Amino acid sequence: MSLLGRDFHSSLDDGSKSLLERNSNVTAENVHPAEEASGLSRMQTLIHLLKCNIGTGLLGLPLAMKNAGLLVGPISLLGIGVLTVHCMVILLNCAHHLSQRWQKTFVNYGEAMMYSLETCPNAWLRTHSAWGRYTVSFLLITTQLGFCSVYFMFMADNLQQMVEEAHMTSNNCQPRKFLVLAPILDIRFYMLTILPFLMLLVFIQNLKLLSIFSSLANITMLGSMALIFEYIVQEIPDPSNLPLMASWKTFLLFFGTAIFTFEGVGMVLPLKNQMRDPQQFPFVLYLGMSLVITLYICLGTLGYMKFGSSTQASITLNLPNCWPYQSVKLLYSIGIFFTYALQFHVPADIILPFAVSQVSERWTLFVDLSVRIALVCLTCVSAILIPRLDLVISFVGSVSSSALALIIPPLLELITFYPEDMSCATIAKDIMISILGLLGCVFGTYQALYELIQPIGHSVANATVMY
Repeated sequence: MSLLGRDFHSSLDDGSKSLLERNSNVTAENVHPAEEASGLSRMQTLIHLLKCNIGTGLLGLPLAMKNAGLLVGPISLLGIGVLTVHCMVILLNCAHHLSQRWQKTFVNYGEAMMYSLETCPNAWLRTHSAWGRYTVSFLLITTQLGFCSVYFMFMADNLQQMVEEAHMTSNNCQPRKFLVLAPILDIRFYMLTILPFLMLLVFIQNLKLLSIFSSLANITMLGSMALIFEYIVQEIPDPSNLPLMASWKTFLLFFGTAIFTFEGVGMVLPLKNQMRDPQQFPFVLYLGMSLVITLYICLGTLGYMKFGSSTQASITLNLPNCWPYQSVKLLYSIGIFFTYALQFHVPADIILPFAVSQVSERWTLFVDLSVRIALVCLTCVSAILIPRLDLVISFVGSVSSSALALIIPPLLELITFYPEDMSCATIAKDIMISILGLLGCVFGTYQALYELIQPIGHSVANATVMY
């Protein structure tokens, strides 16, 4: 399991029946009473839930707070977190209802969308119900490849800073002084350096072997997070000079980053299915997401208060230029590197079966490896074309994550329960959440694209490149 594996489970939600199910040797269609005893305990489920909601988006939250304001940021982050958890509960209720209606043991995200459309009053939607599943699959693929592109940029940013500041690194951990210096090598060179190693990594298809790398990633990232908190709570400057509310333009970037960070809707269904006692999953969900929201608000707020106007796209880029904190960047980058392979399985498990089915058995291995290489290169090319970590996070969050987290679940509830006399309050609530998600998607995407086409010096958002 990956610490950044919030959509590691999402591949299951698209009906791929991979990763978590195979890793646990329990499939959704074959859960027998004798096997229930080997399911996940409450503590194991809580750990998986926490690991699946902590990643690169977390490290970008201090900049998100800067884009929203010291007062508006934490309040808005709390609101988005509450809405996201509510949408998770909606998805759980709809999947449970549809599984009973269709007499299925388990209904994943894509199937829930398809089955709900098959029973809706509109004839056209019933005829095209399969497109509901295709839409969820497309969003999952887009979101995951976006995550992988963000990983490229994150690793390249930190690698560039470590290598080009190595001659100035010391044991004296003084606050970083940002200098306007020309980089020795372009950030894209570091991305190309990482590319062949990731190509070799994604060739590993043994999930047990990948789980070893995942455990290593979890340990390195946990240690890095402890060191980050240890630094940002020391000698926090007076926050009175920081704005309580930022510009509405930068707030749109905050929305995309926050949604990107909270993208955990896709994994709630397979986690519940894997539990030894699924009826206790709501308690685990509320407890786990409460801890996640608290962590997000604390890191984002404390990080912004610590670094103020100098806050960078990733908080690791703000750490002092000394060996203990350079090791934080190295450890977190190693964790991200191994996590790439696990996140990569999500689009690969959706795309590869279709690609392999188009050729004879003799060409199966060649096509499999070629598609893997092509997908890795696609994420690398995306990172090379848009080397702006903060804006890409906001863009991916606004486009795909907002749809999966805020737009689709309320619509799914409307379609599923409308024939059963929903209350006017529930209908109004679902419509309002979907409209909020749609507005955030449209305006957040527009602002992210607008910032991406601006020269770095004229952008209202922080550039990723620091030198």
